[in-house]
Order: sequence, then C-alpha cells, then structure tokens
Amino acid sequence: MFLLLFFVLLIQFFTYWIFEPLASFLGSFLEIKSFPIIALIGLVFLFSAKNIEQN
Repeated sequence: MFLLLFFVLLIQFFTYWIFEPLASFLGSFLEIKSFPIIALIGLVFLFSAKNIEQN
C-alpha cells in the first residue's frame, strides 16, 4: 500500500513539474485584458471560412 502511495505521489510530482510552467504561461497570456483580441481573431477566422456548399 505504501508502494502504491509512493507511485501516486511520484506521478503527481512529475505532473506538476511538467505542466505547472505551461499552465502559468497560459494563465498570464490569456488574461482578461487580452481576451478581446483573441475573441476578435476567433470571430474573423470563423466567418472567413469559405462556404462548403458553393459550387
């Protein structure tokens, strides 16, 4: 049981070590102040797609 607990803690440690910098970067990049720019880019991309049903 202690071996299982050791492996679970080891997996949690490495998961935090790998994904914490990525989550921190994305959290600072996707702040509320940059949301209008990201939303505008998304809307332009959405409505600039060519119509599939054009012949």
